[in-house]
Amino acid sequence: MKDALVIIPTYNERENIEAMIRKVMALPHPFELLIIDDGSPDGTADIVRCLHSEFPARLHLETRSGKLGLGTAYIHGFKYALRHGYEYIFEMDADFSHNPDDLLRLYAACAMEGCDVAIGSRYIKGVNVVNWPMSRVLMSYFASYYVRLITGMPIQDTTAGFKCYRRKVLETIQLNKIRFVGYAFQIEMKFLAYKFGFKIKEVPIIFTDRTKGTSKMSTGIFKEAVLGVLQMKINSFFRHFDRY
Repeated sequence: MKDALVIIPTYNERENIEAMIRKVMALPHPFELLIIDDGSPDGTADIVRCLHSEFPARLHLETRSGKLGLGTAYIHGFKYALRHGYEYIFEMDADFSHNPDDLLRLYAACAMEGCDVAIGSRYIKGVNVVNWPMSRVLMSYFASYYVRLITGMPIQDTTAGFKCYRRKVLETIQLNKIRFVGYAFQIEMKFLAYKFGFKIKEVPIIFTDRTKGTSKMSTGIFKEAVLGVLQMKINSFFRHFDRY
């Protein structure tokens, strides 16, 4: 059984990817890193290939033919992780909005404290977001409140994208049945983990908006999440959540 794999989807992240790889590789825990690049025209994948010779056992690259959606990138990565026998599987952004140092805290929550899912939470201790305009902070915060209201999940940051899963969570969730491919994917994964009764912990983090590259976030992506939550909740009434 392999230990820990960090999955980072990329699209046009040449300004961030080398620094991110080197930062993760320098952490005191030997995390492995899987970059899933959706055909970035800026050469992101080429940078990863160049660095592979420095970290041949720990740096991995999967390329896809185009921009196929955040959710499908992570599902691709999850299936890779399960095939290759990793016990702890992480989601993280490439743009340093998620601090790589916090990988250690998410890992500890699962590997040492016995949690099944650890969430890097912006809202467990107030609002810990840096460099976002107030309009986006409010949109994110109240979207999370709305999701809690509809789903009943006892999770403050329901839209968080910085997480660690134990492999048994991903083995239990039927990845081929995940409905969302965009931002709402993050909500759906938490909802399924919650419905299956896995132990979830929120770990407080400080989220810092990117300083290099271009954000992929939009109001349309938030709308997809908000409108899809009701259907997700309704569908759950017709599904059994039995882990055995």
